[in-house]
Formats: sequence, structure tokens, C-alpha cells
Amino acid sequence: MINKIIEIEIYGQKHRIRVKGEEDEKYISRLTSFVDQKMQEIATKSKSVDASKIAILAALNIADEYFLCQRRLDQLNEVIRHMENEIESLEVNLLRDDNTYKNIGEAK
Repeated sequence: MINKIIEIEIYGQKHRIRVKGEEDEKYISRLTSFVDQKMQEIATKSKSVDASKIAILAALNIADEYFLCQRRLDQLNEVIRHMENEIESLEVNLLRDDNTYKNIGEAK
């Protein structure tokens, strides 16, 4: 497993982080940009200059977005499960009807 140290910048502060494995630096850059953007938005809205407070508020906002997405995913998975059950029921009925027609045809 490859360990690599890269430098990122979030909210004007540079950090060196260890990246384990073959993680794509472009992906890490996207994550960094996302967090930085959230912190900038929070700083603008809260008018706070305390970087620690801004980081906590940004983390809470990101966690909220995550939980909302997770809830929506759970709802979509439930809809998919319901649709799969409906399809399975339709298949069973179709096979039963098909066998009924075959039996009628054979009885004639």
C-alpha cells in the first residue's frame, strides 16, 4: 500500500495529509474544494472570524447534507424493493395464467 503525503489548502490554511493507497489526487482536490467552499459560505453567513467555529459549523452542514442524502437513498431503496416485489408478483401471476391456458388447451 502506497502512503503519500500531499499538501492541501482549506480556508487559507495549508495542511499536509497522508493519503493511503492509490487515492486519486483529483478526488482529494475535489474534497478539499468542497470543504473550503462550505467554510467560505459559513464564514460569509455567520460573519465569524473564528476558524474553529467555522469548521465546526461547516462540518455540521456537511453532516446534515449527508444524512438527508442517506434518508433519500433509503426511501429510494424502499421504492425499488416495492417495485421488485410487484414485478415478482406479476411474474408469478403471468406464469400461473400461462400454465392455466396451457392446461385448457391440452384438455380440449
